[in-house]
Amino acid sequence: MTTQRTADEIKGAVKEHYGSRARQQLASKDATIELTAAEAADDTCCGPTETPEHVEISSWADKLYTAEDLGTVPQEVQELSLGCGNPTAIAELSSGEAVLDLGSGSGLDCFLAASQVGEKGRVVGLDMTDSMLELAARNLAKVGATNVEFQKGEMESMPLPDNTFDVIISNCVINLSPDKDAVFTESVRVLKPGGRVRVSDIVWTRPPTEDERTDMASWAGCVAGALEVDDYEAKLKAAGFTDIEINLRSQSDDKAWASADIIARKPAATGCC
Repeated sequence: MTTQRTADEIKGAVKEHYGSRARQQLASKDATIELTAAEAADDTCCGPTETPEHVEISSWADKLYTAEDLGTVPQEVQELSLGCGNPTAIAELSSGEAVLDLGSGSGLDCFLAASQVGEKGRVVGLDMTDSMLELAARNLAKVGATNVEFQKGEMESMPLPDNTFDVIISNCVINLSPDKDAVFTESVRVLKPGGRVRVSDIVWTRPPTEDERTDMASWAGCVAGALEVDDYEAKLKAAGFTDIEINLRSQSDDKAWASADIIARKPAATGCC
């Protein structure tokens, strides 16, 4: 008999999984960490399509970002890249914009966004895991960005004011939430009218089984909690988003899920005084 998982169980497993990665990084004295292929696969939402005997953690950032992107941040800040895409590549950021990164982790996407919005812009990273926030703060000190801040909070209940951000980005994190409806509703709330969502995430390309849905290791690995493509679009629409596009980026033949770039927009304000 399949056991249904509670929201608290899911969040607890996610915190422990990513918190342990951050603690390992914080404890490391070396800039480069060597992992086995199996460990590296566990450190990225998508996992590798080919697994060499040993890989460096920074190689996953190399797969998702261009050399030009990564040239803007120190090598050691790139080490804990746990995403499935590059949301800053699709965000179309402009100087002076306010950006919110959901599940900001060690801060890489925040730092890339900060360089695009410039000194007049602002980037806020939101994360619920204390050790990730500690790691992000350490990385911020290394980068020296003055337009980035990190806040503790859950994306289902954001400790942020209404109508604040021009853009929301996220990198393989929304799939970790046990309540996507709340995430999307909160996203609409904190976005300015006409604001946009530009996220990378995992989606199912077929209905998952009950066993697949309740596997806690798979939840922490970004798969069990992922939405099917049609369901993702429906939930965004129900929250109030328009102009929704879900573009699959990669899918291997032996997996029933894929990484995707997802864009949507909060309607602009209408009416007049």
